[in-house]
Formats: sequence, C-alpha cells, structure tokens
Amino acid sequence: MLNNNLRHSFSLPVCSSVGFMFIIFRNAVLESSLSELGYKAPGARKTGTTIAGMVYKDGVILGADTRATDDMVVADKNCMKIHYIAPKIYCCGAGVAADADITTQIMASNVELHTLNTGRPPLVAMVTRQLKQMLFRYQGHVGSSLIVGGVDVTGAHLYSVYPHGSYDKLPFLTMGSGAAAAVSVFEDRFKPNMELKEAKQLVQDAIAAGIFCDLGSGSNVDLCVITEAGVEYLRGYDKPTTKGKREGQYRYKPGTTAVLTKSVTPLSLDVVDESVQIMDTE
Repeated sequence: MLNNNLRHSFSLPVCSSVGFMFIIFRNAVLESSLSELGYKAPGARKTGTTIAGMVYKDGVILGADTRATDDMVVADKNCMKIHYIAPKIYCCGAGVAADADITTQIMASNVELHTLNTGRPPLVAMVTRQLKQMLFRYQGHVGSSLIVGGVDVTGAHLYSVYPHGSYDKLPFLTMGSGAAAAVSVFEDRFKPNMELKEAKQLVQDAIAAGIFCDLGSGSNVDLCVITEAGVEYLRGYDKPTTKGKREGQYRYKPGTTAVLTKSVTPLSLDVVDESVQIMDTE
C-alpha cells in the first residue's frame, strides 16, 4: 500500500471508466514487491497485426487483417480490428487486443457525449486529440496503436496514434508487426485522388503483403470505406490464405523406394526374476 508521502509526491492519473482503471505507479510497486519475494513480473508477449489506411478521391479506406495472436499461438482467426467511433469515423487497432477494444469503446462513448453536448457532428481531429491525450496519460502502459480515419465537414482525414501519445497525419499509413511489408506496397503504388476500385485494391494488397510476410498477421482482409454518403464495412473482403485443394494422392506402395542396405541387430534381453514379499501386518 502506498504511504502518504508517495501519494503526495507522484501524480497518479486514473481513468474513470469502470473496468479500465489502474494507476501507473502501481506497476512499479508490484514489481518491487515481487522481486523482494524472489519472483519476476510477467513480460510483454509478442503480438501481431497489419492495419493500414489511405485517403482516396472521395474519402478514406481502412484495412486490417483478422488474426489475433498470443505469443506464438493463434487465439482468434476472425478478429475485428476496425472499430466504430462515430457514424463517419472509424479506427483500426493494433497491439494488445483488449486495450484496443476498450480504448475505442471509451472513445466512442466520449464522442457521443461530446456530440450531444455541442450539438455538432464530431471532427476527426477532435477524436485524434482525445485519443492521444488519453494514451499519453498512461505513458505507454495501454498498448494501443491506432489508425483513425473518417470524413467530417472539413473533408477526409487520416491519423495514426502511437501508444505513448505521438501521432502523424499522412495520406497513407500502416501500423503493426506487418507494417513494413504493407507500407512498401503503398510507397510503390500510391497516387493522390485514386478512384475507389483502384484504392480498394491497393489497401487489399497492402494488408495481404503483411499477411504473407509477417507470422503474426493472417486469415482475412477487412476493409472499411468511409465517404460523405456513409460507411461500407466490408467484412471478409478477401481471403488470401484459403487452403488449396489437394489434386492427387501421395501414397506409395511398399517397395517403391529401394532398400540399399539392411542389417538386423539382435537385442539381448536380461531375464528378470520376480519376487513377492508378504508383510505381516498383524
């Protein structure tokens, strides 16, 4: 338990939402207590994701794979990584799946309250600002890497928000363990003001590159097309890793492969004498 001196000497930010509340300094206190007892705190486990987004002629397209991993184990093959924030604002999440889910749920609730309070539709920049301030408050302990895309009264916008609170605004973005493979596709083929069909194909190919080049990414490709007219959520838009059909039988008859040499070594088995001893328990 923290004493009064520690309480007054540290600023302890707390999120008020139920089920998502912890104190940053608590982690250090717990780790020191474990080390005194000879235990070690659990380390971070590897996660895997490929998320991407781009601005095209009429709006924004977001894309994500659907594999959720726990270290080297595939925990979910059809995970939803594109989350709702507002009617025309969506967010892709990478990193810790639970953190990304709860972070986007809290943000969707806050944005709805903000809209009701102001009487105006939300701006993508406002959502990004609230997200980066929230993540900065936790100093990276909330493992969410986010791509925020949407269309508001000022046009189409695309932002990336990192776990420590930094952010970028670019015409195309990738994040996650498969980001290096995905961004290479964008850098090779991206053009401003692309048509819808060409832009969807580009995002699809970028996510597929992450799936094929990163072990933590896999399964299907989800897309979300956001325009002034509305949102089209394309769940399972592409399945690049569908299992192929076996064309023939790969069974061979005994004797197909010639035996070059054959040697038989007899094993000498020692005779085991069994003895039974009866104990008098009376």
